[in-house]
Amino acid sequence: MKKVMMILFAVMMMVTMYGCGSTPDASEENPGSEESQYKDSLEVLNQVFDSYEEGDRFAVYGGNQENAVMDAPGMFDISKAEELEMVLGLPQDQSTNIEDAASMVHMMNGNTFTGAAYRLKDNVDVNAFADSVKACIQDKQWICGQPDTLIILQADDRYVITAYGEAGIIEIFKNNVLSSLNGAKVVTEAPIA
Repeated sequence: MKKVMMILFAVMMMVTMYGCGSTPDASEENPGSEESQYKDSLEVLNQVFDSYEEGDRFAVYGGNQENAVMDAPGMFDISKAEELEMVLGLPQDQSTNIEDAASMVHMMNGNTFTGAAYRLKDNVDVNAFADSVKACIQDKQWICGQPDTLIILQADDRYVITAYGEAGIIEIFKNNVLSSLNGAKVVTEAPIA
């Protein structure tokens, strides 16, 4: 009887240990996948864009110059560090801290509204990233009217969403981000002086 119990115990241990074996964890295969429900920055901005009520929508274009899309957010080529800074206000030195980016910009004037989403690489300090973006946007020289407000939000512990523009439009955008994205919270909100 003792032998049978020992064999059963050994089999149970082997079955239990098998589950702890070398099978790769999903987070090892695809870093960040376990902690994010969004596949990329474009999905994040599309979710926000889709949450707009009809009366609050405005004409937008998305993406970088070469790959611009009309009437929707678009992916932004992160290898274009100079364009990221010029159009979205992402400092060039921060382009190495992101895995992808997407944008949506007011069709008539980027100073009325410019929004972006960035998927951060692992171990990037969100507050340092946000401070750098804030300084870059506040130091810009504005040609066609100065935007009123800057907002930086975080969602799903992996994404940073930035926007600057007219105060009323920024408020609607902020509310849409907070209500439509998982774990969204405001990191910073400041007037642009």
